[in-house]
Amino acid sequence: MAGTHVLFVEDDDVIREATQLTLERDGFMVTAAADGLEGLTAFRGRRPDIALLDVMVPGLDGVSLCRRIRDESLTPVIMLSARADPIDVVLGLEAGADDYVTKPFDSAVLVARIRAVLRRFTRARDAGDADGGRDTGTLRFGDLEIDTDGMEVRRGGDPVPLTPTEMRLLLEFSTAPGTVLSRDRLLERVWDYDWGGDTRVVDVHVQRLRGKIGQQRIETVRGFGYKLRG
Repeated sequence: MAGTHVLFVEDDDVIREATQLTLERDGFMVTAAADGLEGLTAFRGRRPDIALLDVMVPGLDGVSLCRRIRDESLTPVIMLSARADPIDVVLGLEAGADDYVTKPFDSAVLVARIRAVLRRFTRARDAGDADGGRDTGTLRFGDLEIDTDGMEVRRGGDPVPLTPTEMRLLLEFSTAPGTVLSRDRLLERVWDYDWGGDTRVVDVHVQRLRGKIGQQRIETVRGFGYKLRG
């Protein structure tokens, strides 16, 4: 993914400069900003491939900046938090972030998470790759229609806008309607985690997806995971 353009918004000078150097050594192009307003301007002017946003930046906090980006674009977003505070994590994910990383972070882990997010974003954007070998065409579950060729979703005939991560999550459910999918399986298949991840990422994205396709469409099976109702 050499040449991938990263927007990095971080107010700590040491972290910002060190992380920028690390990412550039790994082949990324980096636009760095020290506050949220500067980050928003840079996003609109440069249109990066992915955004890394610290939660606690001045001017416009990272969560608010994430919402602004999501209002304008499907560009993938990773939130950075100084602590694994459940509120920080949930607020960032509810704002539309695709993933989050807790500081202090290992640079290799950050790069791996960036690449994982970009891989699934690319697959979701490319209908041929996003099929992942599943049957193409239109899948129907009640009033929900999933066009796996055009990567479009409709509910009651009306279009449903989904982020790439939400689309991949829905496609994963659609491969096995009525089958319980564990959070660990979803982390592996949707988020490309081949190591233990935070299952709150799954829970919040399921909630966001429910809000768009219907609260009853995805059922929680306590202690096991979730399943799509046919």
